[in-house]
Amino acid sequence: MGMFASILATRPINAAQTAERELVRQENMAIAAGLRRQDPGLLDQLIVRYQHRLMRYLLYLTGNREESEDLFQEVWMRVLVRGGQYDAKARFDTWMLTIARNLVIDQRRKRTVQSLDEIIENAHNDENSAEFELTADGPSPFEECAGIEDRRRLAETLMTLEPIYREVLVLRFHEELSLEEIAKVTQAPLSTIKSRLYRGLALMKPAMARA
Repeated sequence: MGMFASILATRPINAAQTAERELVRQENMAIAAGLRRQDPGLLDQLIVRYQHRLMRYLLYLTGNREESEDLFQEVWMRVLVRGGQYDAKARFDTWMLTIARNLVIDQRRKRTVQSLDEIIENAHNDENSAEFELTADGPSPFEECAGIEDRRRLAETLMTLEPIYREVLVLRFHEELSLEEIAKVTQAPLSTIKSRLYRGLALMKPAMARA
């Protein structure tokens, strides 16, 4: 099975996966109940658990540490204030990352003439161009990067990609979200997410070779 086919392959759900999903569902319901109570102890636990993932996501989106740190604080303020809106239908981390992404978009709209939405629309047109071709053989750049030095090169290469491709790659391989969950976070059609993932991986290979 080729690289891209394996990424998108649907695997049968076994008993262990079913049990794991039930545990996640129960945990999400407990988080939702705690957020409705505005439980400060729960918020502290969530910050400790997700702080590194959230900061990494913000850094990849913005490319700026100071901006990411400001947004990091704002995300948790939104979680506290709007916690009652979390209904546990999605995983908490998916909901949290959606808040983070919307904050980044809001900030970009205030600071630039061209919004992130316009950038996404332009890139979507590019994704559907006739010149877009992919090869499905061989390991992905993520599979090739095992050592510390390779991970450094991977991080540097990711920062050279356009934000919409970088975001999908980070959500898929760093955050390990499913394609459906990525579609929820980015509010984009599943077909668009697949296209961005393919194109991002295709762009990574020559960039990694030059690094």
